[in-house]
Amino acid sequence: MHVRRLELVDYRSYEQVSLDLDAGPSVLVGPNGVGKTNLVEALGFVATLGSHRVATDAPLVRAGATSAVVRCEIAHEGRELLVELEIVPGKANRARLGRSPARRARDVVGALRLVLFAPEDLELVRGDPAERRRYLDDLLVSRQPRYAGVRADYEKVVRQRNALLRTAYLARKTGGRPGDLSTLDVWDEHLATHGAELLAGRLELVTALAPHIGKSYDAVAQGAGAATVAYRSSLGEQLGVDRAPLRAALATALVAGRPAEIDRGVTLTGPHRDDLGLRLGDLPVKGYASHGESWSFALALRLAGYELLRSEGIEPVLVLDDVFAELDAGRRERLARLVTPASQVLITCAVADDVPAELRGARYDVRRGAVSRVE
Repeated sequence: MHVRRLELVDYRSYEQVSLDLDAGPSVLVGPNGVGKTNLVEALGFVATLGSHRVATDAPLVRAGATSAVVRCEIAHEGRELLVELEIVPGKANRARLGRSPARRARDVVGALRLVLFAPEDLELVRGDPAERRRYLDDLLVSRQPRYAGVRADYEKVVRQRNALLRTAYLARKTGGRPGDLSTLDVWDEHLATHGAELLAGRLELVTALAPHIGKSYDAVAQGAGAATVAYRSSLGEQLGVDRAPLRAALATALVAGRPAEIDRGVTLTGPHRDDLGLRLGDLPVKGYASHGESWSFALALRLAGYELLRSEGIEPVLVLDDVFAELDAGRRERLARLVTPASQVLITCAVADDVPAELRGARYDVRRGAVSRVE
């Protein structure tokens, strides 16, 4: 799989730009702040319907415009597919797949399989559990696109349940009547059903992913310690992946935790409270790893996702956004050897010489609002 063409209209800093791409490595070169990351962010949006930099869509639309358009032509196994997304802040985004309107924007998820590593990924190691949950869920959807619906359904249930709990909490705090909480039983049932499906998918993913994380870290850091991961559920450890027991366990936990949830006005049980534990040797990465070790672990998480998808017959596009400037010469060369076989590698950098020679394929110069191919 590779991206043949990317077109942006009123996206971030670009009023209009088009970029023709080839398979193999391509390097986007330009000073900081001219829009290199905006280009690869747009590809990430096509793949996941989200940005790796911001939580909402509004910043993706150029200042003064009311909407943005991202068009992406994808080549895969001799076929071509056009994906078009219209981003409208405050409204549902619209999508077209192969020039036909999609019923929902999320129906295009899976058309482009992409793994993106960016400086923000250091938060996978140093940040809150939400960063690691998002990493798992994005990869889960890339691996099995049907989980886009599971994820959306679960998040909707949590929002509705939290709204009910919050209303009761505020009423109690202000001396009002607590309101009718009988519908919590209905939301508990939905949360247990969708939560069990999402939890099972994550557990299966972590089991498949773990060996690739160890290998990727060792390949990048070359013997700096064993990298391991473990899923940490609000239900405890030693969980299987059968949906029925997981659903029953979630339902039981929700009943047991209801007094605390009513007291705090928020849902305290479910996959949205889980984490991915990261360890380097005998110690947790967070708080103990050096900057270089943390950077290498974050990179290993992304490379492991890439290797997992590729091992299962999915050849994703690989994006390395401003990565090589953070690596020493040894790590640069080892990373280059790892990713050279990829069907398409897109690299952004401020200094072309930071990129190892074997990855210097097509070169594009990026200036504010414009991109031109020079090699």
